[in-house]
Amino acid sequence: MLMDQSHPAPPAVDGARPGDALRIGPLAGPLPNVRRIAVLRGGGLGDLLFTLPALQSLRDAYPDATLTLLGTPEHARLLADRPSPVHEVLVLPPARGVYEPAGGPPHADSDQEAARSQQRFFDQARHREFDLAVQLHGGGRWSNPFLRRLGARWTVGPRTPDAATLDRWLPYRLYQHEVLRGLEVVGLAGAPPTQLCPRLAVTAQDLSEADEALHELPRPLLVIHPGASDPRRRWPAENFAAVAVAAADRGGGVAVVGGGAEAGLVEQVVRRARDQLPADRRFAVRSLAGVLSPSGLVGVLTRGNVLLANDSGPRHLADAVGTPTTAIFWMGNAINAAPFGRARHRVHLSWTAACPVCGANCTDPNGRRCEHDVSFVADVPLAAVLDDVAELLTATERPTTQLTALDGVPR
Repeated sequence: MLMDQSHPAPPAVDGARPGDALRIGPLAGPLPNVRRIAVLRGGGLGDLLFTLPALQSLRDAYPDATLTLLGTPEHARLLADRPSPVHEVLVLPPARGVYEPAGGPPHADSDQEAARSQQRFFDQARHREFDLAVQLHGGGRWSNPFLRRLGARWTVGPRTPDAATLDRWLPYRLYQHEVLRGLEVVGLAGAPPTQLCPRLAVTAQDLSEADEALHELPRPLLVIHPGASDPRRRWPAENFAAVAVAAADRGGGVAVVGGGAEAGLVEQVVRRARDQLPADRRFAVRSLAGVLSPSGLVGVLTRGNVLLANDSGPRHLADAVGTPTTAIFWMGNAINAAPFGRARHRVHLSWTAACPVCGANCTDPNGRRCEHDVSFVADVPLAAVLDDVAELLTATERPTTQLTALDGVPR
């Protein structure tokens, strides 16, 4: 069942429409009198980037409507003063299964202050009188009831069998690329695909902060992000260090990035790399852990010739600003999040199907996650990654589709 028949989709518009050739799933006709749209997407940086094609498609389908992202503080900081499909970010309150900030209570809805914060949020949101609310935050067990509290005239999104029903919905299946999932969902709201790959505008501020952080690092520049929110997605630190050594040995520079919580991991990679380099080349490997704003991270990734990373937000961000990447993916995550192309993006897969510690099946989307946080991607061979990074670093042709927010902003 693709749609809730209690609210059937408006008939499709006769004749071809922009995006018909890229149609992912059912494409409904435009909804009437849509002036305000809300899109729910919590999660990390990568989660936001996956939604950008869907957000752009909504803007193109409803050019006179205001689009509000219900997102996290990190999303708000990234999109601040940056051209994007989003008009405003309404920061989510702590809410179980929707936004659970680090350090908050284990069940955010049970905390009294969280409950008051939610009430203030929904008072603000309902005051906007949304016409359309779109759920792009998972299978809907927690996010669909949250979305319905907005009081929008129309609601669309995916749902699992145990999730609340929206006006129009698609069945949620874990193994689907998140970009395509978002495009399929907004098709239910009458928004055909107008963009496939996530794209993020680059500003002069991004590049200014990056140039200060990268001052005197040699080129070509390899950027490394050794972290990931899930420890199971992390390639061993010594492997990242080995790639850094190879890049620095060839005369290039290496910037190792990570958030404040990843400082220890970043320092481990930098220390291992410097220990293997001659004294006169150690300066070529630099830690930028915890020193970059979201804007500065965009700039550093834009300035980089290649990013080497796990499946993480910075990898998706590098892709969105046009920088080539070499990435380490667990096979299941590659279905949901790997880049589409291979000319500028190289993907190295781990085929681990069971936990290396207890043997639990890790491919069953309905199975219980075991408690072990060991790397599921440690088997990805170093030699193959070294070859791809070297090839991309020595390539002389830069992407011709690089996006910038301002004409004439230099690379």
